[in-house]
Amino acid sequence: MKKLKFKDLNISTEIENAVADMGFEEATPIQSLAIPHILAGKDVIGQAQTGTGKTAAFGIPILEMVDPGDRNLQAVILCPTRELAIQVAEEIRKLSKYMDKIKVLPVYGGQPIERQIKALKKGVQIIIGTPGRVMDHMRRGTLRMGNVKLMVLDEADEMLDMGFRDDIEFVLRDMPRERQTLLFSATMSRDILSLTRKYQNDPEFLKVVHQELTVPEIQQVYFEVREKMKLELLSRLLDINNFDLSLVFCNTKRRVDKLVTHLQIRGYAADGLHGDMTQNQRDRVMSKFRKGKIDVLVATDVAARGIDVENVEAVFNFDVPNDDEYYVHRIGRTGRAGKKGMAFTFVSGKEIYQLRDIQKYTKTKIEQHQIPSIKDVEEIKTNKFLENVKHVINAENLEKQIHIVEKMMEEDYSSVELAAALLKIVMTRKKETPEPAADFGDTGASPGMVRFFMNVGRKQRIKAKDIIRAIGDSTGLSSSTIGKIDVFDKFSFVEVPEASASEFISIMSGSRIKGKSVNVEPANKRK
Repeated sequence: MKKLKFKDLNISTEIENAVADMGFEEATPIQSLAIPHILAGKDVIGQAQTGTGKTAAFGIPILEMVDPGDRNLQAVILCPTRELAIQVAEEIRKLSKYMDKIKVLPVYGGQPIERQIKALKKGVQIIIGTPGRVMDHMRRGTLRMGNVKLMVLDEADEMLDMGFRDDIEFVLRDMPRERQTLLFSATMSRDILSLTRKYQNDPEFLKVVHQELTVPEIQQVYFEVREKMKLELLSRLLDINNFDLSLVFCNTKRRVDKLVTHLQIRGYAADGLHGDMTQNQRDRVMSKFRKGKIDVLVATDVAARGIDVENVEAVFNFDVPNDDEYYVHRIGRTGRAGKKGMAFTFVSGKEIYQLRDIQKYTKTKIEQHQIPSIKDVEEIKTNKFLENVKHVINAENLEKQIHIVEKMMEEDYSSVELAAALLKIVMTRKKETPEPAADFGDTGASPGMVRFFMNVGRKQRIKAKDIIRAIGDSTGLSSSTIGKIDVFDKFSFVEVPEASASEFISIMSGSRIKGKSVNVEPANKRK
């Protein structure tokens, strides 16, 4: 379909200016389709993926239709996750940059409800929230739906998959019948169509065609690989390319935990994200990823919803996704803002048929590559290193270093010998990590783990689950990453991965478990 300029969409100067500040000139297909219908007051069903600009597709008309002189709640946007709610709220705030009197508030679990109540009392026209927290406010009387004229269900398929149908209906039933209802979803299931029939009035069905969903800046390749070889292949590709930030997708929570443990044992700065983690754990992991403290994030599809991190250079499908559309969601995390990205898919056995379906769905050719051998890895790394050396010679001031080399040559070493020795030192050095792992000696732990002593036990009513919960909340380590736990009367022992041991002892020393102050130190070797 023909894309429209924002100036052709009959929007206010304030929003045009905000859109220009955000660097956009041309509306995306879903924006071109949806904005005119929503501004005309029609109910809309929009089928569009993450990354297609759907937030602005409903955010712009909402801002146009809200009355800034009325401090009552006028628009509600429901999202499946806290991360997506925050992301949507941030984008709507950017769009309302020049609309001073419009107040936007995200409401979600994990944030003190008192802070949200205080903000609501001042007057908020637009809220973006998760179903549970919105219901909580409704029951407390801090959210009154009597003046709501616009309702949005964002990522409706995900909300239904997560079991929020009753919550959604609870919210919808409390709203005025004379309202505009907008629903956006990546897929159209029977449950979604049932909702639209019940709560929408003669909606316009708008769909972005499949071929517009893929991103040309992403190089897509796949490897046919045995299941047992996947970890080794991932390691080789990470070593060859040395990406700053990478996303690895697995189909299950258990696979995420297992892969994170193996990557950490191999020395990679890796962590995981999935639905069983507490909100504190998820926030901590995402903060580390954004700041570059971890460079490999392993996630499930649902947990990754709402992640919008720039500079993700590569996406790895460690497992072929079960849903063709999830492939598009996944690879769309890289190649953002015109930058190039890479997408690698690991295919085992009959998964090759799923990959063929994905290629038909996306109308994209995914190239097969051969698995790089260990010799290939070393050769590619050496070539990349030598290219870097050439760049330094041609582009940087080496006067100080040349002086040092000349002094060494006075000791009867040739320049070739010096260069060869330095090259050997660099090329045999182990993969660098942001902080060298501390040597805790032999603590009697399992391979790749460190065993720690903790001065709390059964007499303080401490159980293994209390230790797991405390470690998870404080460090972000998941229960599957934590090793063996032994709880005795007055003390306990716990095993954690070597790669996380320094951070573990730093954070957990002086912390509290069930109100008891904890002392942590490396365990002595078992006798």
